[in-house]
This record gives sequence, structure tokens and C-alpha cells, in this order.
Amino acid sequence: MLEKIREGSQGVVVKIILGLVILSFALAGIGGYLGRTTEQPVAEVNGVVIGQGAFSRAFENERARLEQQFGEYFNQIAQDPAYMEQVRKGVIERLIQQELQSQLAKELGLRVSDEKVKQTILEMPYFQMGGEFSNDRYLQVIRQMNFQPDTFREFLREDMTRSQLVQAVAGTDFALENEIQGALALETQTRAINYAVLDKNKVIETITVDDSEVQDYYDLNQGLFQSEEQVAIEFVELKASDIVLTEGPTAEDVKAYYNEQKAQYMEPERRRVAHILIDNSEDDSAAKEKAESVLARIKAGEDFAQLAQTESSDIVSAENGGDLDWIDEGMMDPAFEEAAFALKEKGDVSGIVQSEFGYHIIKLTDYQAEKVKPLDAVYETLLAELEKTAKIDAFYQKQTVLAEKAFEISDTLLDASEVAGVVVKTQPLIGKSALPEPLNNPSVTRALFSPEVLEDRVNSELIEVAPEHIVVVRVADYKAAATKSLEEVKDGIIATIKAQKASAEVKVQAQALFEQIQGGTAFASAVETAGLEMKTDDALTRRSYSIAPALVRTAFKLSHPTADNMPVQMVELGNGDAALIQLTAVNTLTAEQAIEDAQKQNFAMSQANKNYYALLEALKAQAEVKYAQREVVQE
Repeated sequence: MLEKIREGSQGVVVKIILGLVILSFALAGIGGYLGRTTEQPVAEVNGVVIGQGAFSRAFENERARLEQQFGEYFNQIAQDPAYMEQVRKGVIERLIQQELQSQLAKELGLRVSDEKVKQTILEMPYFQMGGEFSNDRYLQVIRQMNFQPDTFREFLREDMTRSQLVQAVAGTDFALENEIQGALALETQTRAINYAVLDKNKVIETITVDDSEVQDYYDLNQGLFQSEEQVAIEFVELKASDIVLTEGPTAEDVKAYYNEQKAQYMEPERRRVAHILIDNSEDDSAAKEKAESVLARIKAGEDFAQLAQTESSDIVSAENGGDLDWIDEGMMDPAFEEAAFALKEKGDVSGIVQSEFGYHIIKLTDYQAEKVKPLDAVYETLLAELEKTAKIDAFYQKQTVLAEKAFEISDTLLDASEVAGVVVKTQPLIGKSALPEPLNNPSVTRALFSPEVLEDRVNSELIEVAPEHIVVVRVADYKAAATKSLEEVKDGIIATIKAQKASAEVKVQAQALFEQIQGGTAFASAVETAGLEMKTDDALTRRSYSIAPALVRTAFKLSHPTADNMPVQMVELGNGDAALIQLTAVNTLTAEQAIEDAQKQNFAMSQANKNYYALLEALKAQAEVKYAQREVVQE
């Protein structure tokens, strides 16, 4: 059971759901939805405060997203303060954008109905079990996200309202046929080129390097020849998943666990109801009087569904005789829900129920009793859970004795390994950047190079490298960083100097050829005389990968050729080579060529995105936005 709680609060599923429920344009972080606090603000938008608590939650959500995206590599990049500062600033900017959107949506009178919010909740896959909505699952998940049903509905409503704003802006965007034609003409344009590459490797063997050049390069670039400090490591590793149980859970254990967890496999009772809503927003007394009149007509025998069609203010459900489909606890207004679940028999009708939306008359149209999955259906799952829990319990017991023994006898790991039932592993001298798993963890690196472990050669404290996965390390040997000798790096220096000289040489040759062509020599003739191979590409695209990117960029920058003038340019390539390129033709999409629907859609989406972000920038420019001088983030 402890494991289930731990998994529920820290598992990846919750992080995934946090992403799935966000319906707006990649605006990670739910902090902005969770209300305002009296904490130190990180920003203020038109007088509305974005508090430290909201920021911290949004930051942690963004951090979880990055961990999922980059995996183990994130632990390394997270050590860069400049990178994490950019992440912090990005989170604040997104929270500001969200607040600007909310304020604009409110100003425009945008709102999402209760029915739409309900339908969205029912359709969310992570609230479903066996393909159907599970109210227990729904309540479990939102509580893990620190929501109550009413606050979650408002969170979702606010986010969906923002989506309405996005759709409103994007929906009004359009592009004329000639705009699309012009944009696609540029995008799909191809160019015909001649080009020749002067390869530095063809002249590199003619380059000589003397000892004085090597010495000078070595002296001027000492920082390039530093060897990384190295450590030889002894360590013990303890993982819950590797523990072998001497005695596993029995069938009786599984049965008892099933009885404890039965609520998890229970589908609660559900009710299907219809209602008649009388809106009281304009005249409460008249609305209540009307509701009493309608209730009297129902008691007199008039058909509920027909009255819903003619009298209900809820025009959506009225078309279906007031039907609201199946409801579960926690989905509706509390007063409405209490009255609905008080109805016992099909056909029962409530009295008048007041909610924030007006006066309701509720009818129970169907009822589904609670159902429980049998033990046989979930036996293997429960057995696996119990085995996992038993391993974790054993893990923590072993972890305790391991920590105690590693501390008591701190100059060796043998005693600690024996009491924990694991072996001492070794790693020969290796640099910190090349540490293998499970040692390639920032916490392990910090411990290894701390004064206590590195200099005193004592055992480290327990280091958690993953959930239920710990190591204890000690340094067996150490080799400090030092400048490599000239003899160690001489061959590399010679190769570097030769490459630099060869690159300079081919650039000189290319410049001479370029000037020759500029003087009137034909491109093909100049290239042939120089002993180079002239290559052609009659349909070079902007995204071509068949030639060097620098050549592609240059080809699309050159002016259009004419019969008397085909522009030529010398290009320095990223690998040190040089090249000459001649533009011979420009091939453009003709007006007669059909534009595919997908191309139209992509263009429209691109324009809509640009315009929407332009709207956000305009809103920010017009708003009064104040930033806190200092942001404090919970790491």
C-alpha cells in the first residue's frame, strides 16, 4: 500500500496527465490556473498577481516535461545555471501570456458551458478504465494534482476558454489565392547550379610543419591539452528490482490485499438524469414561480420530456427531453448532485433545486448499481503489486543496514556489502565525463569529488540515483588534471596546423579562380583548367542535403541569372574546403500548377500562428506588466 501511494504521487502518469489536460498552444505549467496567493509575486499583469506558488508549480511541471523529453541527459544540462535561468524566464513569460489571454477572453465574454466541461472530462482517456469513464479514477487523479472536483472543473473551463480565444483568432484568419501562390512559389522554387569544390585534403600532403610551429601552437593553446582529473572507484549498488525474495506473497495475501483494495476495482453507482432548468439571472422571483408551476404540471401528469423541450432554459439538453446522460459523484453542482443521488427509483422527480445556474427539476431516468471486478480477474496484477511492495520493503531494510555499516566502517565497503547481500564493484581510473551507469549521475559526481570522499577516502553517504536505487561510493585512486606533454599531443597539433594551412591554401586558390571568372573566363573552362570536377544540380531545393549547406544558402541568395550574366560566388565551407558556385537557372511554381489542399492548410496554419503570437505581443505591449526583481524557485 505504501508503494501505491508513493507511485501515485510521484509516478510518470500524473506528469503525463498534467500535459494531456492542457488544451492550449503548448503553454506548459498549470500554476497560472491555481488561483492567486498572498505570496511574493513573480510578476503582475494589469494588477493581477502571479504568485510564487503558482510559478513554482509551473516551473516543476516544465521541469518534469524536460526530464521526459531529454531523459537522463537532463540531469547534465540542468547543472548549467544559464540554461535553467532561461527555463525560469520562459515559464514566467508563459504564465504572463496565459493571464493576458484570460483577461482578453473575459473582456470578450467568452465562456465554456458546464455541459462542454463535463463532456471533456468524460472523454479524457486517463479518467477511463476499460474504455469507460471511471469516477474513482477521476477523483484519484485530480486529487493527486491537488484539485477538488469544483476547482478542477474551473481550471479546465478556464483553459478551454483560452482555447476558444485561440480558435476565434485562428478562425478569422484567411489567405488569398495569390498570397498562397506567391508563398508556395518561393517555398517550392528550385535552382540550377554548377559548382566545384576545392578539397583541402588534396593539398594537405604538400604542407610541411616545422618544430617551432608545433611548439608555438602548444604554448598558445595550453587549455586544449588538459587531461581530465580521474578517479578509480569502488561502489555498492542496491536496487529494489534486483532483490530476490526468500518468501513471496501467498494466495491468502493476495486475497487480503484484494479486500483492502476492493474500492479501486469498484465501479460506483451511476445515475442518468434529466432536468428542467429555469434561469433566474434576470428575475429570481419570477423564475422560482415558474419552476413551481412546471413542477405542479409534472405532478399533474404532464410529460417531463415535453415540458423540458418547451420550458427549460438549458436549450442543449431540452432538445433531448432534458437528458443529461450519466452522472457520477463530483461532476455536478453540489446541490444538484445531492438531489439527483437522493432519487431512488426510475421515474422519481425531485422538488425544486437551486444552483448557481437557476432552479432545477430533476428526474431519475436510469440507474446503474455499483459493480466490483472479481478476484480472479485481477489476481495476477495484485500478485505483482505485492511482490513489488515486498521487494521495496526489503530494499529499505537493506538500505538502512547498508547505511549504518558504511558509516561505521568508513574505510572499506566490504562490511557494508556483506550485510546488504551485494558485491563491491570496481571502476578503474576514469574521467568524470565518462562515468558509466549508475555512476553518471550529478549527485554521484559531486560526492566523488567532495573533499571528504576524495581526500579522506571515506565512504560516501547513500546516493539515490533513481527511485528505489541507491549507491555508496568511495575513491580508490585519484589522478589530478594536468597539461599533457608535447610528445603526447604532437601528432594532433601537426594534423591541426596542416589542416589550417591547407584550408588557407584552397581559399587562396578559390579566390584566384573567382577573380579569373569575374574577368571573363567561362566557369566550366576555369574549373577544368584548374583540374577540378564541375558538378551540376538542375533542381536544387532550399532543403537539399546533397551538397554543403553553405552552397545551398548561397545559391538562393544569388540574383536571378540572365543569358549574358550567370552570377558566380566563392564560398567558404564549414569543413575548411572552398567552393565556387554558378547559378544558371531559377525554376518557379507556375500559376497553372495546382495548389494542394494540404499546402493551403499548412500555409493557413503558419499564418494563424504568426498572427496569434503577434496578438500576444500586442496585448503585452498594451498591458502593464511588472516583473519581480528576484525570482525564487524550489529546486
